[in-house]
Amino acid sequence: MKIALIGATGNIGSRVLNEALTRGHSVTAIARKTAALDARPGLNVQAADLHQPAALAPVLAGHDAVVSAVHFLASDFGKLLAAVRQSGVKRWLMVGGAGSLEVAPGLKLIDAPGFPEAYRAEAAKGGEFLAALKAEATDLDWSFLSPSAMIVPGERTGKFRLGRDTLLTDAKGDSRISMEDYAVALVDELEQPKHIRQRFTVGY
Repeated sequence: MKIALIGATGNIGSRVLNEALTRGHSVTAIARKTAALDARPGLNVQAADLHQPAALAPVLAGHDAVVSAVHFLASDFGKLLAAVRQSGVKRWLMVGGAGSLEVAPGLKLIDAPGFPEAYRAEAAKGGEFLAALKAEATDLDWSFLSPSAMIVPGERTGKFRLGRDTLLTDAKGDSRISMEDYAVALVDELEQPKHIRQRFTVGY
């Protein structure tokens, strides 16, 4: 599979890159700091401006899927959508946020008591991106993968649960996933799509 990965040098993007390459996929890594990416079999590195759809679209063209792994506050949904549409690629998988997941019927994590203020702006923007995908990207085969409340560097176990719109918690009430296992779930979805035009989530 040929994958265009936007934000390949970030915390999540770098792990998605490693997971995809390890599985033998061809990845075009699109990043601002391309010097941070070492040469690897199957890797093509491209610099592109996310805010210039006309320049980004040709870089995305010819791939089987586009993965967006960039912070919501650092990107623009309308411009990303325009670039993907202009590229002709139909499959678009977005690294999502946890803030829009429900912790109780009608109550989102971002609105629950104790939600960290430091993450509120990014979480709110992520919710806006998800809503825009549902409303505006009906012509594309998009998916939005929300992590658990806590996503940190850790082990690649390959053992986790998938859900839809409700925050996943373990027996102790903790909601967590390693960045490595998040990447496994994302590449699994690329290889065997099960959540077309849906948000889904991953956790232990």
